[in-house]
Amino acid sequence: MDQAAHAQQTSSDQPLLDTTPYGSGPDDSITDLTEQAAVTQQKATIGGKQIPYTARAGHLVTADLYTALPAAKIFYVSFTADVANPSTRPVTFFYNGGPGSSAVFLLLGSFGPRRIKTSMPQFTPPAPYALEDNPDSLLDHSDLVFINPVGTGYSAAIAPNKNRDFWGVDQDARAIKQFIKRYLTVYRRWNSPKFLFGESYGTPRTCVLTWQLHEDGVDLNGVVLQSAILDYSQAGNPIGALPTFAADAFVHGKVTPPPKDLPSFLEQVETFARGPYGNALNDYPKVDPKTLQFLSEILGIPTDVLKYWKLDPTGPSGTLFLNSLLQDKGLALGSYDGRVTADESGIAGSVDPNSGSNDPTMTAVGGVYTTMWNVYLNEELQYTSTSPFMDLNDQAFKNWDFGHVDPTGAQKGGAATLYTAGDLAAAMALNPYLRVFCAGGYYDAVTAYFQTILTFEGMPLKNPHALKNLTVRNYPSGHMVYLDNESRTKMKGDLAQFYDDAAPNGAGKPPPAAAAAMRAAAESRQISYSPYRRRFGRTPY
Repeated sequence: MDQAAHAQQTSSDQPLLDTTPYGSGPDDSITDLTEQAAVTQQKATIGGKQIPYTARAGHLVTADLYTALPAAKIFYVSFTADVANPSTRPVTFFYNGGPGSSAVFLLLGSFGPRRIKTSMPQFTPPAPYALEDNPDSLLDHSDLVFINPVGTGYSAAIAPNKNRDFWGVDQDARAIKQFIKRYLTVYRRWNSPKFLFGESYGTPRTCVLTWQLHEDGVDLNGVVLQSAILDYSQAGNPIGALPTFAADAFVHGKVTPPPKDLPSFLEQVETFARGPYGNALNDYPKVDPKTLQFLSEILGIPTDVLKYWKLDPTGPSGTLFLNSLLQDKGLALGSYDGRVTADESGIAGSVDPNSGSNDPTMTAVGGVYTTMWNVYLNEELQYTSTSPFMDLNDQAFKNWDFGHVDPTGAQKGGAATLYTAGDLAAAMALNPYLRVFCAGGYYDAVTAYFQTILTFEGMPLKNPHALKNLTVRNYPSGHMVYLDNESRTKMKGDLAQFYDDAAPNGAGKPPPAAAAAMRAAAESRQISYSPYRRRFGRTPY
């Protein structure tokens, strides 16, 4: 939006100056219970169609489910199309991950009506930066609500609660669940089709949240998992990581002989990973020469080095390959996007990788995100706070409770063992209309796309009709798929089809596949989900 368009916003705009101090430390809290928002009237053009919409930036207060007392004040930014009957419009709730991340990365990078302009996969030069209309916005298919969990953005616990009380797998999901229900009440959206969109740690959050919402009687139409990690115990699995490393070698010209295209090459690597490579890892130090040679060719790493690595390119820290592929040039590859490189010479090679989020990908876009978020929030959304905005809260991550109890009552938590695919499987089994869209980036070594496929294959969901509701799409991009312009556009097209497929069926009978899934779900309730019987004393319908 240029300055002229900005000046023409209607007199119904409602700027807001918020003077509440939102502390982000573990023991911080607030006492302010006001629910206010800056409101502006704006327009987007998507697919050649102009969409007037209302933007809100502000807070809603959640209540404890059992005591009904105020629990937390959650900061959100929403974009809702100006239509006669908004209850017929889908609404999608977005959040990033971390844990400890605000929603600013999705808000300004992915499918909102405005987005930052970057130079990815190169470093985006310093200011002046550009903020541009987003032709790939999802606003033509859904209203959009971006949520900042407690301790991020301007969200905080309400005394006597403390921020740390919400920093945990199950605690966090409960807090966001209560926010969603509050939003549905305040804006009269209970009967709207409902979707979740989570990135990175936001994907295990989505699995837990989907199940918790189901238990509260809020069944979703669909969920979007971007850069998913649903089984932390497999985060360093070399089999799951191999295609990502091969993609990195491909883009940097290290694969011999050079493949003709990336997708067909990765299909070949995936087949190799499932068979000969997995067998070679199990048989080590006995190694078939042909397997070793092929591994060397697809990774661009000499055979003697691979033997020294015991055929495992992840290494103890998961970055062995990333630090080695371009070592002769003094460069390291980014974990979040292997196309992005970092100088490893001099002091640059000694900078703490956790200091200031110094992965090359985050470094390449950190400046534009920080600047343009302040421009967007203060000038276009007309929300100004006297508190600092907490985009990434390292204190939340350090104090996070990774304990988790799944729908069967089993403990599935742990910082290195968290498993939430079971929660998603339970929700899909009991809601035969729930559609799941999973997106990954080929160059993302943090949440490797092939490992996600392997996790889905091992998910405790056997009903073939429910499994048909799962769609997986991968793109030539990194962890933040949307920062690649072509990938974002392609993903928007895929999501448009996903939203169309997940639209409600009306009052008629369910399709045959859904009807069969419902029968199977009814049978599974008698055996698999005993927490229902403990809670209600019977199996509910």
